Amino acid sequence: MSGGVARRGVRWGGRQRFVLFSLLPVFLLLAVFVVLPIVFSVVVSLFNYNPLSHSPPFVGLQNYRNLFSDGVFLRSISNTFLFVAVSVAANLLLATLVALAIDLVPRQGPKGLFRTVFFLPTTANIAAIAIVWGYMLNPRFGIVAGLFSILGVNLQLNWLGDQKLVMASIVTLNLWQDIGYNIIIVLAGLESIPRMFYESALVEGANRVRVFFGITLPLLARTMLFVSVMTIISYFQVFTPVMVLTRGGPNHASELLGVSIYLNAFQFSRLGYASGMAVILMVLLLVLSLAQMKLFKPKWDY
Repeated sequence: MSGGVARRGVRWGGRQRFVLFSLLPVFLLLAVFVVLPIVFSVVVSLFNYNPLSHSPPFVGLQNYRNLFSDGVFLRSISNTFLFVAVSVAANLLLATLVALAIDLVPRQGPKGLFRTVFFLPTTANIAAIAIVWGYMLNPRFGIVAGLFSILGVNLQLNWLGDQKLVMASIVTLNLWQDIGYNIIIVLAGLESIPRMFYESALVEGANRVRVFFGITLPLLARTMLFVSVMTIISYFQVFTPVMVLTRGGPNHASELLGVSIYLNAFQFSRLGYASGMAVILMVLLLVLSLAQMKLFKPKWDY
């Protein structure tokens, strides 16, 4: 009996070693590409670091004090929160409506075609898309201005040069390019809901509105939580379309946190200052993600 227990212990020890060696490459990648950069950013943020300086002075929390008295940084935070709030709300609403419409398609062929059509923009290079949209929104010879002239409307708006319009233009571009990903996820969530719930509701005489709010939306809670968390994290880090189209202009009206970090680090050579911004962004994302998972986590499953 003791020999059998010993043999099981040996086998279990071998399994443990196998699991450990299997996960070791993942842990190494996580340490090298996630943990070490975070630690490096926190350390650099405590110095007045310049790549041309051999001995950067230690300044402690001075970079953080300067950030919260920097009007450009504070405006980039407000721009980022505005961009994320509008983009995430519009993305989740439109993605849910489109996914509901696709889910009503009875045949798999057309349903697959709609999936492909909406998902295609997410596979395109965002820098190339931003360049194309820049030409489209040109107030003199862009497609948008041409459409207005065809309709007999002499409306030559400077979509990317007007402080009141630039954020709306970037939100629209980002939605067009990114919404297909969430449509696919929400549609998968809809298809995973057992049909017997809908059949029971129809037998009870429930209409479509009651079915949606009483069955579909509650059973989509886990899917919507995942989609909202991932979308918020992604949108807080938006960089490429803003950098290609406006570089944060005009007058910092479209400067998001990601753009501000890049400009301070690589254009103004203030790596310590930019690292402080990156640390603040990381903390914001951590707090928001934990708050979402705590407040909106479903307390039941099916």
